[in-house]
Amino acid sequence: MTAIYKRKLNDHIQRFVDQVESGNLRTSKEVKALVDHVKFCFAHEDIYVDEEQADHYIGLAKYFPFETVFPWQEFVITLHDCTYWTDTGLPRWPDLFCMIGRGAGKDGTIALESVALSSPYNGIPGYDVDICANNEEQALRPVLDIVDAFDTSEYKKKLKKWFSWKTESVLSLRTKSQIRGRTNNPKGKDGMRSGIVVFNEIHQYENYNNINVFTTGLGKHPHPRRSYYTTNGDVPEGPLDDLIETSEGILFGGDPDNGLLPLICRLNSKEEVDDPRNWEMANPSLPYLPALRSEIEKEYKDWKKNPQRLPAFMTKRMNIRDGSSEIKVTDYANIKATNRELPDLTGWTCVAGIDFSKITDWVSVDLHFKQGDQRFDLSHSWMCTASKDIPRIRAPWKEWVEKGRLTLIDDVEIHPDVIAAYLYEMKRSYIIRAVAIDDFRYALLARQLQEIGFDPKGQKNLKLVRPSDIMKIAPVIDSCFANQWFTWGDAPELRWATNNAKLIRYGRKLGQAGDQDLGNYVYGKIEAKSRKTDPFMALVAAMTIEDQIIERRTGSRRKLSVATY
Repeated sequence: MTAIYKRKLNDHIQRFVDQVESGNLRTSKEVKALVDHVKFCFAHEDIYVDEEQADHYIGLAKYFPFETVFPWQEFVITLHDCTYWTDTGLPRWPDLFCMIGRGAGKDGTIALESVALSSPYNGIPGYDVDICANNEEQALRPVLDIVDAFDTSEYKKKLKKWFSWKTESVLSLRTKSQIRGRTNNPKGKDGMRSGIVVFNEIHQYENYNNINVFTTGLGKHPHPRRSYYTTNGDVPEGPLDDLIETSEGILFGGDPDNGLLPLICRLNSKEEVDDPRNWEMANPSLPYLPALRSEIEKEYKDWKKNPQRLPAFMTKRMNIRDGSSEIKVTDYANIKATNRELPDLTGWTCVAGIDFSKITDWVSVDLHFKQGDQRFDLSHSWMCTASKDIPRIRAPWKEWVEKGRLTLIDDVEIHPDVIAAYLYEMKRSYIIRAVAIDDFRYALLARQLQEIGFDPKGQKNLKLVRPSDIMKIAPVIDSCFANQWFTWGDAPELRWATNNAKLIRYGRKLGQAGDQDLGNYVYGKIEAKSRKTDPFMALVAAMTIEDQIIERRTGSRRKLSVATY
């Protein structure tokens, strides 16, 4: 039988809880769920708040130019830094994930938390605070905030008895704990002996390489902690998406929190942005910051008139991944939904799509299967090591190589024989009825495709795709996403490429009668060099000929044979 403790919440926690439960502060569904989770934990777990420590930590704000400590700041600092298990004395929530809108006071919170944990009020000698980010400015900003606050404080003389500081670091004289900013270069980080690692703007991380290096020093001091502070961002399939997914599992799926405290402040839907009262859902500091509200009002009006002027308004201010004026292929939730296990497709009939911009860059092949409304895709890509775009690609492509999703070609180009050999090998397992390729790309692969049995004239099983073909299939693709009929398995490079694509109006007759918009769409790249779309465009090409797929007979026991050539 589960024990019931019914402990009263500490005042620093209760203030924010009251705001949320009373509706005086509009909050996201995630914040409401977190409040319920925290209350449940205090009712059913043997945990406690070190109230004296919490008062001291929050009290350190007097050394900063803060007009007030916001309730959400008290809430996270008290739970993350001052709440412990009764039996072990270990932190109850050693990990904090705080996704909050731009301007809420993220850097100030990091600065206050850093001073608190390095101070004698923590009481752990050498409890270093390492603030990590992708660039020096973000890593040093909280440190500079501390230095500026101490330099201008009326308590400067008193502070010098407890801290010494210079431009890029702060030292607690009693605990010998250092506060430093660190950039994302992992070299030389193995000697870190962090008490807490703070990640500033984790949305910029494409993979876990640097995160792992930064956190290997944890555990050398008691009470190791991690803090992740960020706005939303535009890097899909990265650590931020993993944190959001983990948090949703805790808040809505009944998963154990494993010491993670997730505060996700954002709009529940894009439509909520049109009511200014909802903006505090993404930024709970907004009721206390009239100047910031005025600035956001100006940005909102400009964004409504012309989204191109403020592409980060939704992503950074409202924490909704929308941000650009581009017409996305679909909501990212629909792209994410494709990550379902594929059935055994051996012996099934399919069609193939091929896409590339330059054979010295990326090439992708998509095998496309259909059964009723459901679509199944097997995708593979090749990347040439000679590509000049590699340094610009903000995606974990090395992990894709390790998983076998992406093949590196160490040559001056991806030779057409490589693509033909792959298709020939796939024909051993699947019945490839036809191949589709862009009309202007066919010449490079014509001979090799003919040699393995695909020809637009003789065999009539090769489609040369034109924009008009894409316009016809675009509504079908849209419907498949809307109804979540796509299943791609674990295909991060295909989801990444789809998220990189945009819809472009086609057939617009500028300067003619009414500047008529014919309402047809083709696909283009959101960014030409660093955000590849080849895997998605190979799928698009394949879908232009999906009517050639012979679907399996439902309920039939007859095993389909594999065609050979």
